[in-house]
Amino acid sequence: MQGDIYATKGIEYVIVIAYLLVLVGILRLLSPPRVARMFGMRSRGHVRPRPPRSWFAMPEGLHFHQGHAWAARDDGEIVTVGVDDFAQRLLGPVDAIHLPQVGTRLRLGERGWTLVVDDKPISMVAPVEGKVVAVNRAVVDSPEVLARSPYDDGWLLKVRVPRSGATWRNLLSGDLARAWMAQTVERLRRMPAGELGIVMPDGGEPVAGFVRLLDPEHWDQVAREFLLSD
Repeated sequence: MQGDIYATKGIEYVIVIAYLLVLVGILRLLSPPRVARMFGMRSRGHVRPRPPRSWFAMPEGLHFHQGHAWAARDDGEIVTVGVDDFAQRLLGPVDAIHLPQVGTRLRLGERGWTLVVDDKPISMVAPVEGKVVAVNRAVVDSPEVLARSPYDDGWLLKVRVPRSGATWRNLLSGDLARAWMAQTVERLRRMPAGELGIVMPDGGEPVAGFVRLLDPEHWDQVAREFLLSD
């Protein structure tokens, strides 16, 4: 009698275990990543986690300077340069843009142009070295174009760069540029919430002109630090 009870229990255990195995299999088919986390299983290779979306746009094919300017190859030795999405969102609405005259010689890492925000001049460094051959009068006349289209209509200068090979070695592109921007974003994330004040509780993105929330009294100094300017 006692042996029959043990045999009956054994059959019940086998049935329960078999049922659980079937259930786990079905759940894994329905939602592999979530079930894997629930049961402590490793995710299979074909399940690719969704990459986090960057706060700031970085189009392919452009080269970026760590002072948050970009450069793009045109025809021959001509290079178009401008302000990246981080810089224009850092500063917010720009009151005026002062560009160098045609014929001006730019020096890599030195002042290239100046943005005026709340009557405070914020200089940005040139991402390339060469002679200015054209300026974008449209963005000078209507600075709001910079916010609408920093990589297209909001370009600033065209520069003749004879030694383009050396120029591109000093700039970042592709994975290197994305890694650099990710470090910049992480720097923002590490700031105390009281100072940062730029991300909404629901995980929103930085507001335009968020540098004013980093340090309301000395925001222009913070901006210059991020933009590597004087």
